Amino acid sequence: MLYPLPAVLVSCGDKAGNYNVLTVAWTGTICSDPAMVYVSVRKNRYSHHMLEETGEFYINLTTEALAFATDYCGVKSGKDLNKFEEMHLTPEMGMLSWAPMIKESPVCIACEVVRIEELGSHDMFIANVKGVYADETYMDEKGKFDLIKAKPIVYSHGQYYGLGRYIGKFGYSVQKNPAKVKKASVHKTKANNKKA
Repeated sequence: MLYPLPAVLVSCGDKAGNYNVLTVAWTGTICSDPAMVYVSVRKNRYSHHMLEETGEFYINLTTEALAFATDYCGVKSGKDLNKFEEMHLTPEMGMLSWAPMIKESPVCIACEVVRIEELGSHDMFIANVKGVYADETYMDEKGKFDLIKAKPIVYSHGQYYGLGRYIGKFGYSVQKNPAKVKKASVHKTKANNKKA
């Protein structure tokens, strides 16, 4: 299996006005244009019928500060208790009709289900992204989401981890960089001197 995975909180609701939140690691982007994502959920999960009934949900990104709630919402069932109340999470309505987003999450992605694929142990809910809410606290001066500031968490083989340090931006391996070229030529010269 591919690891690590994002550990997200998926929030949803039914038409009677009940809300639930569950932890999902089987999630990701599947298309950029149009923007589409998926979450895979077991049929026996309490939230499954809500996702089917309303066809909408939020993917709420998690942080180190939300790690305890993320774990709790993955092991407790909404059939037995209100996870929003238990974990002091704030449901907040946005552009969706039935599903609330989680106010404490730095990024909340509004999703509308377009297809459900029955795969085996999980059903995959394929959804269009209707909009994204981002907490400005975590935006840098260029308007980009600052991962270092947000401290998101990932899931791997039953463990939660924080993300490491910044390494480089997309395309940095082929970027024209005079310092990099100069450094490479110095190494080449040293290698040639050793041969002589």
